[in-house]
Amino acid sequence: MSTQPDPTTGRSRWEQRFAAAQSKGQVRDADFTTLSGMEVEPAYGPTNGEAPERIGWPGEFPYTRGLYPTGYRGRTWTIRQFAGFGNAVQTNQRYKMILERGGGGLSVAFDMPTLMGRDSDDALSLGEVGHCGVAIDSAADMDLLFSDIPLQDVTTSMTISGPAVPAFCMYLVAAERQGADISKLNGTLQTDIFKEYIAQKEWLFAPEPHLRLIGDLMEFTTANIPAYKPLSVSGYHIREAGSTAAQELAFTLADGFGYVELGLSRGLDVDAFAPGLSFFFDSHLDFFEEIAKFRAARRIWARWMRDVYGAKSEKSMWLRFHTQTAGVSLTAQQPMNNVVRTAVEALAAVLGGTNSLHTNALDETLALPTDQSAEVALRTQQVLMEETGVVNVADPLGGSWYVEALTDKIEAEAEKIFDKILQLGGSDLSSADHAGLAAKVRSSVGQGGDGDWPITAGILRGIEDGWFMSEIAEAAFQYQTALEKGDKKVVGVNVHTHSLANELEILRVSHEVERDQVRELGARRKARSQADVDAALRTMTEVARGEGNLIPPMLEAVRAEATLGEICDALRDVWGVYREPARF
Repeated sequence: MSTQPDPTTGRSRWEQRFAAAQSKGQVRDADFTTLSGMEVEPAYGPTNGEAPERIGWPGEFPYTRGLYPTGYRGRTWTIRQFAGFGNAVQTNQRYKMILERGGGGLSVAFDMPTLMGRDSDDALSLGEVGHCGVAIDSAADMDLLFSDIPLQDVTTSMTISGPAVPAFCMYLVAAERQGADISKLNGTLQTDIFKEYIAQKEWLFAPEPHLRLIGDLMEFTTANIPAYKPLSVSGYHIREAGSTAAQELAFTLADGFGYVELGLSRGLDVDAFAPGLSFFFDSHLDFFEEIAKFRAARRIWARWMRDVYGAKSEKSMWLRFHTQTAGVSLTAQQPMNNVVRTAVEALAAVLGGTNSLHTNALDETLALPTDQSAEVALRTQQVLMEETGVVNVADPLGGSWYVEALTDKIEAEAEKIFDKILQLGGSDLSSADHAGLAAKVRSSVGQGGDGDWPITAGILRGIEDGWFMSEIAEAAFQYQTALEKGDKKVVGVNVHTHSLANELEILRVSHEVERDQVRELGARRKARSQADVDAALRTMTEVARGEGNLIPPMLEAVRAEATLGEICDALRDVWGVYREPARF
């Protein structure tokens, strides 16, 4: 079916696609009436069937109104709660609680040593083990993390970028030990190294070795695990660092375009690897701005994928995304207010068409969530899903003058930022010149890995020059100034500050977690075959010095119970480490 819309028959096309989905059993058997019992249509639009091309209908290019003609009547968003603390056994218990109480997928939060590719007994890990996530040192920890949770049947997201590939190998080995069919695994690995240099700062090497690893991972999963998504391009951390909504959108999509160019540079078919790309956005407190941001994101991605990168299949043009409510919006003052903030942010994500969602707990600005606050966060999604009627109609705010104008405005702001990124890379092309960009990409494909990739060149130059960081810093400064002047208001912080609320009981991770993890790690090292570990690491580093795919030798090292730190240190010996230049 053509992806080019015909605005004169939009309603009839949508009706046909909805009916086809219904005949295939792709519409849930549920009550889709209002609280008062009133029947509502699955989607609404112009009565004469006409709609502007940029808006269209649900399930129709450019997907402004969502990817599916059925909206959430076909499938609700996945409730994917982010969790991790202490050791693998403790986090495994939290995962089982989430699944037992209605969670649809798991999302792993790792502690800082793990995120930096360090073992728990590394001197740089002292005092950090298990505190902001779960400590994972080897495949044995991954076995415990997913004990009694069948990985073949549960989608699992892992939020880790610097050492993402070794963590992925540990996940695969844990699945192997469960007896899973590896080719059937489904989940998401963040892996997004661009946003680390832009915002979060959790890298191991310079950009080029990381891109080598990501390219290897894309090749491996495309060939062996087709449903698995090896990249979750993350705007969340960019927004949490202080960016505006338009900056979050533009920087994130530009990173996504960079990874498309990486796949093309490896000789991969865009329609083979692009469906494995997913996105991760922040949902902040400006309700309508966030909804417009999500709608604009789908539209921009679809057009660039079709017109610039030559995608032919619908799935390659679909921007599928996970959303997390804004951690930076939570306040330590009057923390019960955070329940309201999270609910509003979650509703914006849903009305924007998110595919999966994590809701923050009310106490996360103070500590890791308690069982009770984690349950409230989970129930927030379930109340939205089961009680509010938001699942009944696809893109219910579509056609709102305000929402459509705001969607157009955010899209225009993003295009201006793309222009700047292209200029940073030395290109004289405009982001609106899709034909010129497509010709540039085709020329680069012909040159293989040595091609002149327009967006990638701009991203790398922007990282080197500190441009992304300075843009975010300026946006953060402007917001903070407005907050301190009282132009922007935060309840409990600079307005309505009187409260009768009592202090919260918070979760504290005992120092015993680190002591026990270090002791267990030492016992594992004694029990394994050091000769096998050393041989596997030698083979891996030999491949790292050449051009082969690093996933197979890294898997062998993980099977030998090599630790995360040992694998990362071996690669540091080959590639060195990256330190950000000092800037003033």
